[in-house]
Amino acid sequence: MKRRSLLALAGAAAGSLAAPGIVGAQASRPLRFTPFADLAVLDPVWTTARPTRNHALLVFDTLYGLDDTFTPQPQMVEGHAVEQDGKVWTLTLREGLRFHDGTPVLGRDVVPSVRRFGARDGFGQALLAATDEIEATGDRTIRFRLKRPFPYLPLALAGSTASTPVIMPERLANTDPFQRVNEMVGSGPYRFLADERLAGAHVAYARFAGYVPRTNGKPSNSAGPKIANFARVEWTILPDPATCAAALRKGEIDWWEFPPNDLYASLAGDRAVRLVQSEPANTGFMRLNHLQPPFDDPAIRRLVVAAIDQAEAMTAVAGTDPSRWQDKVGLFVHEMPLANDAGIDVLTRPRDYAAIKRDLSATGYRGEKVVVLVPADAPASHAMAQVGIDQLSKAGFNIDAQTMDYGTVIARRARKELPDKGGWSVFFAFLDGISTFNPANHFALPSNGAKAWFGWPDSPKIEALRAAWLDETDLEKQREICRALQMRLWRDVPYVPMGAHYAPTAVRAGLVDVPKGLPQFYGVHWA
Repeated sequence: MKRRSLLALAGAAAGSLAAPGIVGAQASRPLRFTPFADLAVLDPVWTTARPTRNHALLVFDTLYGLDDTFTPQPQMVEGHAVEQDGKVWTLTLREGLRFHDGTPVLGRDVVPSVRRFGARDGFGQALLAATDEIEATGDRTIRFRLKRPFPYLPLALAGSTASTPVIMPERLANTDPFQRVNEMVGSGPYRFLADERLAGAHVAYARFAGYVPRTNGKPSNSAGPKIANFARVEWTILPDPATCAAALRKGEIDWWEFPPNDLYASLAGDRAVRLVQSEPANTGFMRLNHLQPPFDDPAIRRLVVAAIDQAEAMTAVAGTDPSRWQDKVGLFVHEMPLANDAGIDVLTRPRDYAAIKRDLSATGYRGEKVVVLVPADAPASHAMAQVGIDQLSKAGFNIDAQTMDYGTVIARRARKELPDKGGWSVFFAFLDGISTFNPANHFALPSNGAKAWFGWPDSPKIEALRAAWLDETDLEKQREICRALQMRLWRDVPYVPMGAHYAPTAVRAGLVDVPKGLPQFYGVHWA
């Protein structure tokens, strides 16, 4: 497939294969990692939670990978053939692919895996909507018969969204996509060690001896050869940032996913530690529950947009240095090729909370409780939530802030009950920059009601524009569609952008080829 100009975005520097001497004394001990939150859910189709996606990239593989320019490259597939004017795609699996239980990866495993992913993910839904039939035509071949050409098929299957299109054994892939899979049998570079998992404290993985990396290409994001340089990878949850910082400095851990902004300066000044800047920026957002009052009313959702000060929110998350964050953020962060300023004045006007209160009262809102889910153990989301709660309170909303651990937020946000019956009104989270660079892979944008992500927005106009973008091949026309989409964002408000920030990860100074963006544990090694 030809490389598309809209994906040609300069990103992280490509890693390199480890030198022969590195898998020695240093690599014989585990790579020790502290994630920003516990691995509460194992199934990467059931949730878009960042720890789950990080886990999935260790245990599973995908048909295609995404390189540093956001271009899909063959990964589990050897290649593909496109016939009948783009309506028939035949994918051929590489030889030697095996699951961790020793069974070969076959075409009949791929078909239900793709269908399960496509039931939950917006990009996957678009692919399935364009598909008449997916069938395994042999042990190593899978055929997509399409209703219409869908040139984005490799991108949809490359893990470009926050949901991960992992390939599972057929018996697991046939699980209802709205039920969790808890048995982790993948075909990736590392095996999940279920018997070592201690909730809230420890997760471990062992190098899979049967994994065969690609023999061509170069490591680049999730594409290219995946070289597991460590016999084990261990995740350790530590109780607070000070403990994490001390453990990193002493060499008790090797990699800390997200240090809080008030520790950036001290960590940067430590010769034993190195900060690796994320690229591109991650968008903070407020998700509103469209099923329940008061945010089932679009007029009230628009008043929430009027109440938000992105600069204030990002200062709380990333500090006072404006080079570490962005405001005036719409659908896409500034460095993305489809970013635009359509309607951005809704964010740049002075915040007039007295006027917002009057307008809120005029909608019929009478002080009903707004239940906000606040993660206590995710510092960036916690800080953003505190600012968002203050801004909502000043706008006249009656806030019931309920603080809980991140895992409970993940479970609670899937509930559709009334807020006072165990449901929710608002939660705050981040969109990874590498998962939100077009309208198809932007998982918070789909607005198809019950099929949408938690919050369940329903906007036929947003869906029509997303479909138009998928059918368009001219970049300038795609940009016009994205401007129209951003105007609908301010009107229908599937979510509220809170700004964006660059979130550095912190590693021991000798750990090299650390990716910028999502933590991926293959390719990294000691210098």
